[in-house]
Amino acid sequence: MATEVQGIEAAEAEGEGVRRRDFINIAAVSFAGVGGLAVLFPLINQMNPSADVLAQATTEVDLSAIQAGQAIKAVYRSQPLFVRHLTDKEIAEADAVDVSTLRDPQTLEQRVVDGKKHWLITMGVCTHLGCVPLGAGEGENRGEYGGYFCPCHGSAYDTAARIRKGPAPKNLVVPPYKYTSDTAILVG
Repeated sequence: MATEVQGIEAAEAEGEGVRRRDFINIAAVSFAGVGGLAVLFPLINQMNPSADVLAQATTEVDLSAIQAGQAIKAVYRSQPLFVRHLTDKEIAEADAVDVSTLRDPQTLEQRVVDGKKHWLITMGVCTHLGCVPLGAGEGENRGEYGGYFCPCHGSAYDTAARIRKGPAPKNLVVPPYKYTSDTAILVG
């Protein structure tokens, strides 16, 4: 009988040892995980944009001073932004183009927001190699389609900033924007 009691006590002692060992393993892994997170958090957090970059995340543009047929250059995220007030003639030219013949098919309606066809807002960066096209400044070459012309490799864009000729694969990019009033937009 004494041997049976000793055997039972030995089995209970082993069971408790396993339970203690499991707890120590779980505690050690948990401690290592928390320590790993404490090391990784500052490394990942430093990749967030700084305050000066966040300040440039949006750009407000006043449209009231831009006359029909005129375009201006603004800056959005350290890149040129073209804001163009289209004339009725330019809108008619853009609408007259057969969209199926375009390399990057988009209608003018798809390139403007809120159905305001007179205002075309695009990034001023050629989609070929990132040059700044001409056509937004007074007296600049607008190319044979009356929109924008990239002097680096000869890409020509129409009045809706759609690629018509040259090596650029896509239309000028339309950034996200919204109207804050009838005479102002917020880009970004």
